[in-house]
Amino acid sequence: MTIPLRAARWLALGTVLAWFLSGCGAAAPAAEPVAIHSEAAAHAPITTWTEEPTPAADSAPAARPSSTPRSTPAPTTSAPPNAAPGNGTALAQLASIPVKGRAPRTGYDRDLFGAGWKDPDRNGCDARNDILGRDLLEKTAIPGTHGCVIASGILRDPFTGETIDFVRGQGTSTLVQIDHVVALSDAWQKGAQLLSAEERLDFANDPLNLLAVDGPTNASKGDGDAATWLPPNKGFRCDYVARQTAVKAKHGLWMTRAEHDAIHRILSTQCPGHKAVHTAGH
Repeated sequence: MTIPLRAARWLALGTVLAWFLSGCGAAAPAAEPVAIHSEAAAHAPITTWTEEPTPAADSAPAARPSSTPRSTPAPTTSAPPNAAPGNGTALAQLASIPVKGRAPRTGYDRDLFGAGWKDPDRNGCDARNDILGRDLLEKTAIPGTHGCVIASGILRDPFTGETIDFVRGQGTSTLVQIDHVVALSDAWQKGAQLLSAEERLDFANDPLNLLAVDGPTNASKGDGDAATWLPPNKGFRCDYVARQTAVKAKHGLWMTRAEHDAIHRILSTQCPGHKAVHTAGH
């Protein structure tokens, strides 16, 4: 039998009301799932969720790469700035030299230091021959001079590093000259004016202040100090300025600021541990 649509709706409503009013505690039947079909739903992307694994309690965190250590600079031979010079070094001796201005050259004369070479040690040889005998190799002496007057020899020239064959004679003797490490004129302007005549003679013939060297190179030096002239042989410069320092310390002379700074620069940067030249026994 076909029930009109309106009557069917009323019949369904009455059934629900009757169930509600009856106080039935039974649960209403679960609704059937309704399948929804649509093109949008069919092609919608599926999002999946995965749970990240929890690390074990005793697992250590991953180690970070360590930074590359910086290399330590290699030590230099130069002294640290403002470092106190070591005892017995040329730098320590330099620190004892007074620094003053250059006095006028007025009144200077070579003869104020004694005319020519003298024999202050009274060994029968003048200072020039004493130094030739000390500094030359394979030397020979003129017969009858008790080995005093040097006739020939070989010089390892400290100023140039060259080897010079020395032969005494006119035109050849001057190839090897005896240098005053501290020039007489320089000494005159830095304290020697105050020395006695005997003290100046000792200064001019002091073996500490004398070197056998290449003649032309010695001529180019003139009366220059370390601020204006240094030996072309760079390997000798530490010995050279250390000896200049020793000479001025021994004879009570001073240095100019430029001279002092030039010597200090060489000693501190090239040979900070260079030993002071002994002033006794020369």
